[in-house]
This record gives sequence, C-alpha cells and structure tokens, in this order.
Amino acid sequence: MKLRPLMITLALLTPAVSPVPAAAADGSYSATIRRTEYGIPHITAKDYGGLGFGYGYAFAQDNLCTLASWVVTLRGERSRYFGPKAESDDPVRPVANLASDVYYKSVAGSGVVRRLLARPAPVGPSDELRRLVDGYVAGYNRYLEDTGVANLPDPRCRGKAWVGPITATDMWNNLLDLDRMVSSSSLKEAIAGIAEPEGPPEDKRPQPKPAAGSNAWALGRQATRGGGGMVLADPHFPWQGIRRFYQVQLTIPGVLDVSGGSLYGTPVVQIGHNAKVAWAHTVSHAQRFTVYRLALAGGHSYLVDGRAEPMGEQEVEVALPDGTVSGHTLLTSRYGPVLAVGQTDEAAYALADANAANLRAADEWLAMARAGSLDELRTAQGTYQGMPFVHTLATDVSGTAYFADTSVVPHVTDEEAKRCAKPSPVPGLDAYVLDGSTSSCLWGRDDDAVVPGIFGPGNQPRLIRADYVANSNNTYWMTNPAKPLTGYPQAYGETGTDLEPRPRVSLDMIAQRLSGADGLGAPGFTLETLQDTVHGKRNLTFELMRDDLLKLCRTHRSSSGPGADVREACRTLRKWNGRATLDGEGAVLWREFFTRLGRPTKPGEPVFSPWRVPFDPARPLTTPSGLKSDDPAVRQALADAVRYFQSNRIPLTLTPGQAQSYSSIPIPGCTEGEGCFDRVRTGGPLGADGRYPEVNTGSSFMMAVELTKDGPRTRTVLTYSLSANPASPHHTDQTALFSRSGWVTERFTAAEIAADPHLETVTVHGGH
Repeated sequence: MKLRPLMITLALLTPAVSPVPAAAADGSYSATIRRTEYGIPHITAKDYGGLGFGYGYAFAQDNLCTLASWVVTLRGERSRYFGPKAESDDPVRPVANLASDVYYKSVAGSGVVRRLLARPAPVGPSDELRRLVDGYVAGYNRYLEDTGVANLPDPRCRGKAWVGPITATDMWNNLLDLDRMVSSSSLKEAIAGIAEPEGPPEDKRPQPKPAAGSNAWALGRQATRGGGGMVLADPHFPWQGIRRFYQVQLTIPGVLDVSGGSLYGTPVVQIGHNAKVAWAHTVSHAQRFTVYRLALAGGHSYLVDGRAEPMGEQEVEVALPDGTVSGHTLLTSRYGPVLAVGQTDEAAYALADANAANLRAADEWLAMARAGSLDELRTAQGTYQGMPFVHTLATDVSGTAYFADTSVVPHVTDEEAKRCAKPSPVPGLDAYVLDGSTSSCLWGRDDDAVVPGIFGPGNQPRLIRADYVANSNNTYWMTNPAKPLTGYPQAYGETGTDLEPRPRVSLDMIAQRLSGADGLGAPGFTLETLQDTVHGKRNLTFELMRDDLLKLCRTHRSSSGPGADVREACRTLRKWNGRATLDGEGAVLWREFFTRLGRPTKPGEPVFSPWRVPFDPARPLTTPSGLKSDDPAVRQALADAVRYFQSNRIPLTLTPGQAQSYSSIPIPGCTEGEGCFDRVRTGGPLGADGRYPEVNTGSSFMMAVELTKDGPRTRTVLTYSLSANPASPHHTDQTALFSRSGWVTERFTAAEIAADPHLETVTVHGGH
C-alpha cells in the first residue's frame, strides 16, 4: 500500500521536556528525531511502531545505500546486478556473488523465517519487536519515497536500479543473518558448493579478511572511586558495510530509554546503557555449530541407526545479468544442509547450526534495554537465550559486575564430543565433527533451555564480582584472575591455555589502574581515568621483549645479509616508548619485525615461536615472555624487516600516523598479534610506499559509561563516524576525533539534548 504524505516539522530549539508526539491525524506512525553534535539521532515516540518509524527514517538519511546493497544480498540478487564473479558486500567474509546468492536463496526457500514468525515469543518475535520492525521498514521507505532514488545524497547508489523499498521480510532476514554470522553465514561456499572465482596470480596471495573481536570491562564498586558501576565497550567490528554500528538513542517515555550502538539494519541497541544498567559484548570462541559425518547408503541417502534416510533436495535459481538463470540443487539432511566439501563414495558431511532458527537475539537486546537492574537484565537473558555468538559484561548503579557466556551453544557434552568424534573433512575446521550414523550423537537438551539442542543457563559460564570482570576474546576462564572459571563444557572453550597478548594487556591495564601504578593518579577508576587508560596505546609484545631485543642489538651489530645494517633500527627501537601513538617512531618498525617472527623460516616448517620463556598455565598473566635473542631466526627477522625499509627507502622512524589511515585520516594503534588493546587491522601488508592499505577493522563504537544515582555519565566515539555516505558532513567527523584520542560527551537526558547549540529537531508522521 502506498504510504501517506509525510509531515515534517523543523525547529532549532526544543524545550527541556522530552517531546512525546501525539498520534498523527493522517497515519499511525509518529516520531521526533533530534540530532545533536556529530549528527547523533535521538528518536522519541509514543509507541514501538512510531519508534521504529523514526529510527528507520533517520538511518536512511545517513546510510540508505549500505542497507539497500545488503537487501540485494539477502534477496540473492547480487549476480543479477553486479555479476556472478564479483565479490559480495559481506564485510566479514566476502565471497563470489554467485555463492552468496545461492546461499541466501536457499535460506529464503527453507521457510525458516516464515516458521519463526508464526511462533509466539520467546521463540518467535514479541509483539513489540514486530511493531519496531514494521515501523522501521515504513520509515526507511518513507524517506526513500520522499527523496527519490535519483536524488539520493549518497553517490554510491544514487539512481541505481537495485535501490528500492524494503520489506519486513528483509529486516527479519537481516536479523537472522546476524545471528548466523559466525556459523552458517561464514560457510556460504561450503553450503552452496561454489568456490572462490579464479583470478590473476597477484590475487592468489592470502588476503586478510576483517574479523570481529572486542574488548569489554564491567567495573564494580570496589574498582571505581565513585562506588557505582562502570562499563567500557570496545567492539572490534568491520569499518565497512552492514556490520558497522550506528549510534542512536531510542525513547518511549516511561517505557524505554536506551542509548548506544546499533548494528546497521537492526532496530535495537546491541551495546549500550539506560539510566541504571550498562552492558557490552565480546565475541565468544564457543562452538556455534557441529558437523555430522553421514554414512552414505547409496543414492542420495544416509544411515541413521541402521536405517536409510533420504536427503532432501532444494532447487535454487539465481538470475544473471544477461537474463538467464543459473540453477543449483542443494542437498539437506535431518541435521542441516549437506556440505559440498569432504564428500567421498562412503561419506558426506552436514552442518548443524545452533543459530539456524534463532531470531531471539533482537528481543533479548530489547528486554535488556528495558532492564532497571542487573537482576532484570539477567532475567531478560534467561527468557530469550538468543545471544548468537557473544559474551555479556554488564553492571548497574549498585556497582555489581557481571560476566556470562549466555550465547547459543550446541548441547554437546565433553563425553559425547569424545565418543562421537570423527575426522574433520576440512583441515583447521574449528568445530566438533560427530558421527551422524547414530541418534546417540544428537545434541542433548537442558530442562532450562528455551529450545532443544542448546545448553541452558545452568550450564553457562558466569561470574559476579564487586571488583571487575573483563574479556578481550579470550575464553571465560580468566574473566577475573582472582577467580578463574573452570568446570564448564569444553564447547564453551578451553581453560588453562595461552591468553594471547591482547587479553593480557587488558588485564594488566586494569591491575595497574587499581594499584595506581599506571601514573594516572590515585588507585581506582573514574570516568576520566578510564578514558585515559583505554587510549594508552600500549604494545605488550614490545614491553615483554624489549630488554632481550636491546641485548641482541648490543651483541650483533649487523646482520650478515647485504644492506641490512640494523644499528639505526636498534637506535630507533631503543628510543621508542612502546606506544602506538600517531607519532610513535619505531611502532611500525616493531610491527614489521614482530610479524616476521611468526613466519616459518623455510616452506613446510612449523611456525617459529620467538618467546624465550614459554607459556606456563600456572603463570598465565606473565608467560610467555622474553625474546630468543640468540636464535638466528630472530636476527634474520630483524634483518629482513630492516632490509625491506632500506630497499624501499622507507624511514625506519615511520609512524602509525604516516603509515595507516581511514578516509585519509591518520589512525593510531597497532595489531592484534602485537598485543594492542584498541587494535587496528589493515587491508594488507606495508607497501613499498610506506603505507598500509586502509584500516578495515578495529575499535568501532567505543563507550565509557559511569552509572551514578544522578544518572549516567558517558563518553563515546564512533571511530568511522555516523554516515557511510562520503558526501555527508558526518562521514569522518568522529574519525578525526578518534585520531586524536578524543571522545564525545553523550547527551542522554532531555535537558542535556536541549542544551546542545547544534540541535536540530524533525517530527515525522506517516502511515502504513
């Protein structure tokens, strides 16, 4: 049905009282959009439909092209518009468009979304979420209709044939795909049976793919100087595409008032706070799926308990640019899709995804946003059990710190994993491979689980403290070193393993702040010292190896290789303070040396470990440490790094500010492997021009919030800024702020919003 005319009211100032628009006379949707500095929208409505309408309208103003492109992806139509061999717009793991289209057509054809929409909450969406989604779609379409495809402000999709209205089905498919992001959706080629397209030799080098990560701290009353709770959120998500965060405040007076980061195309806040509760997430390394080995019984059938079961067949057709259709037949099993890898005459393999039918996450985030205490947040998580792949760290005004891996994990006990284990069909596959020929290897069920086949809350790792909980994508066991967590199913991750440098530096940053050893003043966290701690730019591997490196420099004045005199490099590294700041002379040189340390010295040899002191499970916070300064491989790595700089006339004092950028703005920081807290990732290695490809992953929506009895005090920065539109004034304004380690002072209350001299207010009304 055609939308009714839009009514817009503009004002430069609003009263201190939060506006609550009445229902519009010409339609059922009504919302007020107030934008403060950096374009940050604050959406207010009297009901969920209106709130979704205002959010969809505001988001379309800033990022319509990104969502429009993703809708083409979700509909399996990329080959038609962009060609079957071009790379898809998946920011986490792009594949050929044809593989992407076959996968998404198969998801749509499976009917999973239709079945979930027919279910009541908590398995199906709540009425509130349904109204949010419908309103969001109407708001997005209202903006598109009023503006017109030919007049869109973003040149990336202006006038393009693939831009059009979206539907609620598109939104539900996006929410499902988010929940499947690290499971089915990351295995599109294996499901579709389409490999990467052939390319020229120069394209055959391993290409770094953006990967999701995160840091998060929940600080309790014993760790904060004010006695309340504090949260640091530092998700490391892609800087391009649909998995970017959008900063927003969503308000229904007396019902909901939440502010934070919301992933593109979703109508809820994933990381944020209200007046009394704050939370963050980090990506968990728990199992999300298992692979079942099918014992083939001839034809398209397989054995279960000695009886043959026929495979299902799904026909998928993908439209091509020339008007023809590419047809594909996919096989399915009782476990899930049959993979196109590892098949032999005797066996095939099927994917069983614990998030295959999970739409519960959005309702869980919505319920968390309404929570008035940590207990209510925990109740929300227990009700929906929909967190797809993340830990949760949270606190409230009382100063209680909470950690839990409430994510969706297939119910495979340690005993079952051992008893049912089969060889993996794909080397390096990080998942259980189980025997599919016996029903005794099916997933189990907990009585407290909301759906069968997953672990319930009683089996989930969790910790409640008065001091702190922290995670940087390490497993749960070192959430707080004073209380190691053990005894949970290995499906949630291993214990007693190497923490890796980034989690180690995270825990050390907290320890130094609590002791006052970091030079930031009296012990304990304030909002200001939390901000300073986060932007310290420490490089832990340099700190741990510096003394041995300088010993190497004193002992070996130069390498035997031609043109590899390391004396100047040693002087540069000796002067460097170990901080990856914009002006850190030595930071890039160290990265190039350190990354060479992990490479095999010869083809076929194992990865070389440069640590002088190996990891000791009894000393997880202090090992591994040191550098094997006497090892020829270490000296060779330094010589090779120096030779690369010298042969390309790159100064050894090259700084992060000179070498890495985003949209021409210099970006500080260093990489995951180096042990950097707010890490960055670039699109490839250091070029001969002394520059890395553009930063594509790293700190994204950073939030530091202090919960007080007088309300929240919050600082944020959206590293890549609010709008992906290169023509928008908010395309890089926060990026420039992030570059100089700045923060935005959040405006949360109506009075704070009204006091902004940059305030712009728009009231929008529309119909179904």
